[in-house]
Amino acid sequence: MKLNELNKSPEAKVAKRVGRGPGSGMGKTATRGENGQKSRSGASIPAWFQGGQTPLYRRIPKRGFNNARYRVQYATINISDLNRYFNDGDIVTPTVLKEKGIIKKQLCGVKVLGNGELEKKITVQANRFSSSAVTKIESAGGKAEVI
Repeated sequence: MKLNELNKSPEAKVAKRVGRGPGSGMGKTATRGENGQKSRSGASIPAWFQGGQTPLYRRIPKRGFNNARYRVQYATINISDLNRYFNDGDIVTPTVLKEKGIIKKQLCGVKVLGNGELEKKITVQANRFSSSAVTKIESAGGKAEVI
Protein backbone atom coordinates (compact mmCIF):
# COMPACT_ATOMS: atom_id res chain seq x y z
CA MET A 1 0.00 0.00 0.00
CA LYS A 2 1.29 3.42 -0.98
CA LEU A 3 0.18 6.91 -0.01
CA ASN A 4 -0.97 7.71 -3.52
CA GLU A 5 -3.16 4.58 -3.57
CA LEU A 6 -5.16 5.55 -0.46
CA ASN A 7 -8.80 6.44 -1.09
CA LYS A 8 -11.10 8.51 1.06
CA SER A 9 -13.56 6.50 3.09
CA PRO A 10 -17.15 6.89 1.88
CA GLU A 11 -18.21 8.17 5.36
CA ALA A 12 -15.70 11.04 5.36
CA LYS A 13 -17.39 14.46 5.26
CA VAL A 14 -15.69 17.48 3.80
CA ALA A 15 -16.04 20.53 6.05
CA LYS A 16 -17.83 23.44 4.37
CA ARG A 17 -15.37 26.36 4.10
CA VAL A 18 -17.35 29.52 4.80
CA GLY A 19 -16.37 33.16 5.04
CA ARG A 20 -13.59 32.95 2.43
CA GLY A 21 -14.55 35.79 0.14
CA PRO A 22 -17.28 36.58 -2.38
CA GLY A 23 -15.94 34.18 -5.03
CA SER A 24 -16.77 31.13 -2.92
CA GLY A 25 -20.47 31.99 -2.75
CA MET A 26 -20.28 31.61 1.03
CA GLY A 27 -18.39 34.77 1.91
CA LYS A 28 -19.37 37.91 3.83
CA THR A 29 -22.12 36.57 6.16
CA ALA A 30 -20.86 32.96 5.92
CA THR A 31 -24.37 31.52 5.24
CA ARG A 32 -25.71 32.93 8.54
CA GLY A 33 -28.08 35.48 6.98
CA GLU A 34 -28.01 39.15 7.89
CA ASN A 35 -27.90 40.77 11.35
CA GLY A 36 -29.35 39.27 14.49
CA GLN A 37 -28.55 37.21 17.55
CA LYS A 38 -27.90 33.98 15.68
CA SER A 39 -25.49 35.62 13.26
CA ARG A 40 -23.04 36.43 16.07
CA SER A 41 -20.38 34.03 17.27
CA GLY A 42 -21.11 32.11 20.44
CA ALA A 43 -24.90 32.42 20.06
CA SER A 44 -26.75 29.67 21.87
CA ILE A 45 -30.34 30.38 22.81
CA PRO A 46 -32.09 27.96 25.17
CA ALA A 47 -35.23 26.26 23.84
CA TRP A 48 -37.47 27.87 26.51
CA PHE A 49 -36.34 31.44 25.72
CA GLN A 50 -39.25 33.48 24.35
CA GLY A 51 -37.43 36.49 22.99
CA GLY A 52 -37.41 38.50 26.21
CA GLN A 53 -41.19 38.52 26.74
CA THR A 54 -42.45 37.19 30.06
CA PRO A 55 -42.33 33.40 29.65
CA LEU A 56 -45.45 31.28 29.80
CA TYR A 57 -44.50 29.58 33.07
CA ARG A 58 -44.41 33.03 34.76
CA ARG A 59 -47.59 34.33 33.10
CA ILE A 60 -49.81 31.50 34.36
CA PRO A 61 -50.84 31.87 38.03
CA LYS A 62 -50.00 29.25 40.61
CA ARG A 63 -53.04 27.43 41.96
CA GLY A 64 -53.64 25.08 44.86
CA PHE A 65 -51.46 23.87 47.68
CA ASN A 66 -48.67 21.33 47.51
CA ASN A 67 -47.64 19.71 50.76
CA ALA A 68 -44.44 18.14 49.37
CA ARG A 69 -42.05 20.67 50.93
CA TYR A 70 -43.41 19.90 54.41
CA ARG A 71 -43.31 16.11 53.95
CA VAL A 72 -41.75 14.09 56.76
CA GLN A 73 -39.31 11.59 55.27
CA TYR A 74 -37.48 8.94 57.28
CA ALA A 75 -34.28 7.03 56.55
CA THR A 76 -35.36 3.38 56.49
CA ILE A 77 -33.53 0.28 57.65
CA ASN A 78 -34.69 -3.35 57.65
CA ILE A 79 -34.42 -6.00 60.36
CA SER A 80 -32.19 -8.04 58.03
CA ASP A 81 -29.63 -5.17 58.03
CA LEU A 82 -29.62 -5.05 61.83
CA ASN A 83 -29.01 -8.81 61.89
CA ARG A 84 -26.09 -8.47 59.46
CA TYR A 85 -24.24 -5.52 61.03
CA PHE A 86 -24.76 -5.90 64.79
CA ASN A 87 -23.95 -8.49 67.51
CA ASP A 88 -25.73 -9.66 70.66
CA GLY A 89 -26.17 -6.93 73.28
CA ASP A 90 -25.46 -3.99 70.94
CA ILE A 91 -27.39 -0.74 71.25
CA VAL A 92 -28.43 0.57 67.84
CA THR A 93 -28.98 4.34 67.54
CA PRO A 94 -29.28 6.62 64.50
CA THR A 95 -25.77 8.01 65.11
CA VAL A 96 -24.29 4.48 65.19
CA LEU A 97 -26.10 3.63 61.94
CA LYS A 98 -24.67 6.78 60.30
CA GLU A 99 -21.11 6.12 61.56
CA LYS A 100 -21.17 2.56 60.20
CA GLY A 101 -22.44 3.86 56.83
CA ILE A 102 -25.65 1.81 56.93
CA ILE A 103 -27.73 4.94 56.34
CA LYS A 104 -26.52 7.94 54.35
CA LYS A 105 -28.66 10.71 55.87
CA GLN A 106 -30.86 10.76 58.95
CA LEU A 107 -33.42 13.04 57.21
CA CYS A 108 -36.29 13.54 59.74
CA GLY A 109 -35.30 10.42 61.67
CA VAL A 110 -34.89 6.66 61.26
CA LYS A 111 -37.67 4.14 60.73
CA VAL A 112 -37.11 0.41 61.27
CA LEU A 113 -39.02 -1.87 58.89
CA GLY A 114 -39.75 -5.57 59.44
CA ASN A 115 -38.22 -7.12 56.32
CA GLY A 116 -36.03 -10.12 57.18
CA GLU A 117 -35.32 -12.14 60.31
CA LEU A 118 -33.51 -11.19 63.54
CA GLU A 119 -31.55 -13.82 65.51
CA LYS A 120 -29.70 -11.47 67.88
CA LYS A 121 -30.76 -9.81 71.11
CA ILE A 122 -30.24 -6.08 70.48
CA THR A 123 -31.71 -2.80 71.71
CA VAL A 124 -32.88 -0.59 68.86
CA GLN A 125 -33.52 3.12 69.38
CA ALA A 126 -35.25 4.82 66.44
CA ASN A 127 -37.85 7.46 65.69
CA ARG A 128 -40.41 5.04 64.26
CA PHE A 129 -41.00 1.31 63.99
CA SER A 130 -43.34 -0.76 61.87
CA SER A 131 -45.50 -3.15 63.89
CA SER A 132 -43.83 -6.22 62.33
CA ALA A 133 -40.38 -4.83 63.24
CA VAL A 134 -41.39 -4.41 66.90
CA THR A 135 -42.71 -7.99 67.12
CA LYS A 136 -39.56 -9.43 65.51
CA ILE A 137 -37.20 -7.45 67.78
CA GLU A 138 -39.10 -8.40 70.92
CA SER A 139 -39.47 -12.08 69.89
CA ALA A 140 -35.66 -12.23 69.53
CA GLY A 141 -35.33 -10.92 73.11
CA GLY A 142 -34.40 -7.34 72.30
CA LYS A 143 -36.04 -3.97 72.92
CA ALA A 144 -37.55 -1.42 70.53
CA GLU A 145 -37.30 2.08 72.03
CA VAL A 146 -38.86 5.14 70.42
CA ILE A 147 -36.66 8.25 70.64
